Amino acid sequence: MEENNLECNSVVDGNVEEVPDKKVIKFNPPLYRQRYEFVKKLVAQHEPKKVADLGCGDVFLLRMLKYQKCLEELVGVDINEEKFKWHGIEHFDSEDLAKFPEVVFGYMSPAMIVISTPNSDFNSLFPYSDFRDLDHKFEWSRMEFQTWALDVANRYNYSVEFTGVGEPPSGAEDVGYCTQIGIFHRKAQATEPDISEQQGQHVYQVAYTTSYPSLQQIKYRRRVVVYETYREVHRMRRKYKMGLTWCELEADPEDPDNPRRKFTSGLPSPQPLKEAEKSTEMTPKPFCIGDKFYVPLERIIAYPKVKHLCGNVEELRALIADAVELNCSGSAVQVDLDHYADC
Repeated sequence: MEENNLECNSVVDGNVEEVPDKKVIKFNPPLYRQRYEFVKKLVAQHEPKKVADLGCGDVFLLRMLKYQKCLEELVGVDINEEKFKWHGIEHFDSEDLAKFPEVVFGYMSPAMIVISTPNSDFNSLFPYSDFRDLDHKFEWSRMEFQTWALDVANRYNYSVEFTGVGEPPSGAEDVGYCTQIGIFHRKAQATEPDISEQQGQHVYQVAYTTSYPSLQQIKYRRRVVVYETYREVHRMRRKYKMGLTWCELEADPEDPDNPRRKFTSGLPSPQPLKEAEKSTEMTPKPFCIGDKFYVPLERIIAYPKVKHLCGNVEELRALIADAVELNCSGSAVQVDLDHYADC
């Protein structure tokens, strides 16, 4: 989190309020993005097949999650059908809040439930004393939220751990995270609750439905892997050719009148590595033989997107073998150096 003493706006969850002559607390990344990334990491760690976002708002989180290969179904639920305006737990009336545990923990009873809500203890750092959003019915302190969460967890056979996002500035650590998060895990039971009779009850009205190809389906995963492979090969081939073009123009000290005598690959100066490229440093480098350009599969699999889709070189080779030209040993992708389409 960045702290700035400029006299400007107060920024919380992307909302901006004019507050002159006040200290600014600005979150980077924005607080809403930190919440979504937190959930995205949980999904990647636990690999659920289904995820429901209660209070889905503009469905931004669902759009972030749809490329997770473990997921088969994503569901967004919100009380505003037309605009899907964000309505989280702090937007509930007391009567709705009382029903919330019965519906989510009792009726739905998922293996994991993640609840995030503003931490009112943090509000003392902001230049206002009321709620963070005019539509909020209440905001809980950490003690209030944890008391409610522990009671619900005990009633519905869940365990709960507490964390959050949006770290406080130095010297104010005692207020806790700006957004507090409870992660509930359903405890193992001798027999799973049978809700088959309840499945026929239509509790929610379907407002919108769409279908995306699942990465668990092999034909769709193959398409994505082939696309990502071609993308990386083309990027490396173009970078390689850029290096050759630069060095062709360098004069040879032994023959300064012939600038094309020196012909070695490499860019004029090292460029800062992107995060995704750092993992490739220890892998075999691309190479050229004649008019053919080769990229070892070990280098391709080192890129996070490809690694996420394949897992290992053998799976990568099996997925791309029918669509991509490999060398005779099957260890590298082979393309034309000069005639491979530039874009």
